[in-house]
Amino acid sequence: MPAAKILWVDDEIESLQSQKLFLENKGYEVHTLTNGADAVDYVKGNLVDVVLMDESMPGLTGLETLAQIKEINSQIPIVLITKNETENLMDEAIGNEISDYLIKPVNPNQVWLSLKKIIDNKRLVAEKTTSAYQQQFRHLFTALNSNPDFNDWMEIYKKLVYWELEMEKSDSPEMQEILQSQKQEANTEFFKFISRNYLSWIDPRNDAPIMSNTLMQYKVLPHVEKGTPTFFLLIDNLRFDQWKAIQPIFAEHFRILEEETFYSILPTATQYCRNAIFSGLMPIEIEKQFPVEWKNDDEQGGKNLFEETFFKGQLKRLRQTDIKHSYTKIVNNHDGQQLVNNIHNLLGNDLNIIIYNFVDMLSHARTEMEVLKELAGDEISYRSITRSWFEHSPLFQALKKIADKKINLVLATDHGTVKVKTPCKVIGDKQTTTNLRYKHGRNLNYDNKDVLAFKDPRMAGLPVPNVNSSFIFAKEDGFLCYPNNYNHFVNYYKNTFQHGGISMEEMIIPVIKMVSKVS
Repeated sequence: MPAAKILWVDDEIESLQSQKLFLENKGYEVHTLTNGADAVDYVKGNLVDVVLMDESMPGLTGLETLAQIKEINSQIPIVLITKNETENLMDEAIGNEISDYLIKPVNPNQVWLSLKKIIDNKRLVAEKTTSAYQQQFRHLFTALNSNPDFNDWMEIYKKLVYWELEMEKSDSPEMQEILQSQKQEANTEFFKFISRNYLSWIDPRNDAPIMSNTLMQYKVLPHVEKGTPTFFLLIDNLRFDQWKAIQPIFAEHFRILEEETFYSILPTATQYCRNAIFSGLMPIEIEKQFPVEWKNDDEQGGKNLFEETFFKGQLKRLRQTDIKHSYTKIVNNHDGQQLVNNIHNLLGNDLNIIIYNFVDMLSHARTEMEVLKELAGDEISYRSITRSWFEHSPLFQALKKIADKKINLVLATDHGTVKVKTPCKVIGDKQTTTNLRYKHGRNLNYDNKDVLAFKDPRMAGLPVPNVNSSFIFAKEDGFLCYPNNYNHFVNYYKNTFQHGGISMEEMIIPVIKMVSKVS
């Protein structure tokens, strides 16, 4: 590795020769200058990794030199060294985006530590991350093979997401590959777990996790209190790792009290999960109680047009009709701007439901648009594009407008997505649905090892669209394709983000409780 190039600027540089020697013995190449003007000229013509800058110099001060160097190259890290401990100088230095701030007299180790933080930080963090994951690998492996229950699975998935995000700091493709392989193994075991346990969760007498149909009752309505508006924000299709990508933005404006997960029902598709959330019912019950409003996949008409009606039904059933509430659905930028303009008007309600459709549109658009396949080509860039969207969205603008008000905020989603890679052949009649991660129909022909099948959908709380209809759900990273035009569809959908089936990413999803930072 070539020696890092240090520029040290100090009008008393002669007295710092021992420190220069110390750094050179540590492997740095140190060039010294005595004034700011020469430093600015030097940076114009030479590569510099870090500038060490005295603040009090004749001619250009350290801060003035810093400003001029930043104009030439804004990326050069600058460490300001000063005798002056006044707060306004520190504020000004930090405002100028210095990398570190040292108070004279400095000893060689202080300077060395500062340089290590700046120059070696990325490498040291990557090495530490890799070694920490190696230690955790065995624990995760043991957890996977210890017959985990639904709570354990939520913890396993959170840990895997944690390491996936940590591995972004590592430049070790081998370790990232090992992590992906462990995640794949976890999804294999998770599919078996769901296959064994899901039907028992449908019976209210059995021990079950919080699922779509019980989310409002246990995670939203208990936080509603008179006098403090509660905002329930449902961002569609938001995986737990995508929440972690936008979490720091929320944390700047809100205090995060609970960061939990719950289970999406099957199929992990909007019309099933979201209608279950707002009605507080499984789909088969929604169909019974709202036969006109409920639409099956193969029926004409919008599948999510009656969420507010379903929610009113849930309030009535729970005897909470005195809750003054609003319902807002954002499906385009115009709706988003309306929310920004009207958000203050919602503060008079006990509960405000805001549904924001963006991430789902992103995943579908990514399938169809080549440019988005480039922009969101893998998990890391998918998270990055989610963060970038949220940071510049009308939703964030609206939330900032009420962040200084006393509010409760609950954020959740309807389901997640998984990147599909493995095609699975399915044969069905004309009535068979077109979804890639689940299908229902009368004469489905498939390989049992590829899917979980419910011959009697009612057992899983699902309607029976046609006599003898069964449901099948793809596992892990599989996607369901018909034999006709098979190769075309395999190539078109491979490596796209889909939902509807069984994976940790689709089923274990975030529910976050926050409050404003005002007391």
